[in-house]
Amino acid sequence: MLDDKALDTIFRTARTHNGWLDRAVPDATLRALYDLMKWGPTSANCSPARLVFVRSRDGKERLRPALSAGNLAKTMSAPVTAIVAHDTRFHEHLPRLFPHDQSAASWFSGPGKEAVGAETAFRNGTLQGAYLMIAARAVGLDCGPMSGFDKAKVDAAFFADGRFKSNFLCNLGYGDASKIFARSPRLGFDEACTLA
Repeated sequence: MLDDKALDTIFRTARTHNGWLDRAVPDATLRALYDLMKWGPTSANCSPARLVFVRSRDGKERLRPALSAGNLAKTMSAPVTAIVAHDTRFHEHLPRLFPHDQSAASWFSGPGKEAVGAETAFRNGTLQGAYLMIAARAVGLDCGPMSGFDKAKVDAAFFADGRFKSNFLCNLGYGDASKIFARSPRLGFDEACTLA
């Protein structure tokens, strides 16, 4: 089992950040983050998540019109905003990613399979977004995940060909602890879990 310091870093004392220190996130840190998150499991190793690490002034300005008022300032000031998206044609990579069964692509594409393909891409892309946050914390970054944005505007600005679909945004950087809210409660085991 991981020690208490590691568990605190990833979960127990980790917080959702709303304010950011003026400190850049190096490319090497973003690469280290991805090189951890990619190992999280997905159905048939389908790995549909696609990430855009928005950090340039131009990139942030492209993102601005899609942001809700409550998410605008914190996103524009974050060193990096990750657009967590999924590839609607993820199945095209399955011959390489799931070599155990060369017919795996046919499980998710073709006539009558559109719904299962879309659901698989969304579910597993969401899982990978959670892995992104765990990996970010593991490499020393703070996170500010959010869903307050216009997906159609993000997709038009960053994924014009329609292949990728945005899911949620996650600000990344070094959080300003003076700007976090008081810790909110969580449900207890007996409220959220059943032993069957």
